[in-house]
Amino acid sequence: MQALKGEPDIIVLPEMFSTGFSMNAFALAEPMHGDSVNWMREQAQSYSAVITGSIIIEEDGKYYNRLVWMQPDGSFEQYDKRHLFSMADEEKTYSPGNKKLIVELKGWKICPMVCYDLRFPAWIRNHEMYDLLIFAANWPEKRIKHWTTLLHARAIENESYAVGVNRVGNDGNGIIHSGSSMAISPMGETLLELEGESVAEIELHYEEITKMRRHMPFLKDRDNYEIKDFEL
Repeated sequence: MQALKGEPDIIVLPEMFSTGFSMNAFALAEPMHGDSVNWMREQAQSYSAVITGSIIIEEDGKYYNRLVWMQPDGSFEQYDKRHLFSMADEEKTYSPGNKKLIVELKGWKICPMVCYDLRFPAWIRNHEMYDLLIFAANWPEKRIKHWTTLLHARAIENESYAVGVNRVGNDGNGIIHSGSSMAISPMGETLLELEGESVAEIELHYEEITKMRRHMPFLKDRDNYEIKDFEL
């Protein structure tokens, strides 16, 4: 991993960062004590920072597109991608998650998600009063306008920062990924946008969230609803 200049609190990697997005789970999947999770543990300890991204995991005979939230002390939490990309038959290989993950870090409440989840606002809706949405993604260049538009929408409607980290390069099947990794403010302002392979650092300010929620507290008027689990 390219060296970082500052002292980050969180390092975000793309979806399936160790393999690229793949349906070949049988050949590529790892256990939770495998090389990728161990590497994340080493990097988190080295940088004294949380590191997060998704990898292909095999567990109890099932495959998961699993985001790992690795902390510097070696402990971790996990989120299994709920919305599996049916256009690529992802649901035929991987099992969906059924629980949103909300983590806390230095007074922030953070909700990490994976790629296609971005298209489903009911799942993402901010009932937990989280402060930051994170998306690890493999979003293709041909639909990059959807990516940038939806990141802005999710930030605005949830009065939350939104950070999306996307893959770069050709996946070998003719599908190009241009990156367009972004950080969006709760007001929908683009704070950072990257093209191509790069590493960047950005500082987010908690007082911007509290100020907006104080002056425009529209989350209190949101609809209450319950999401039923998938039929597996």
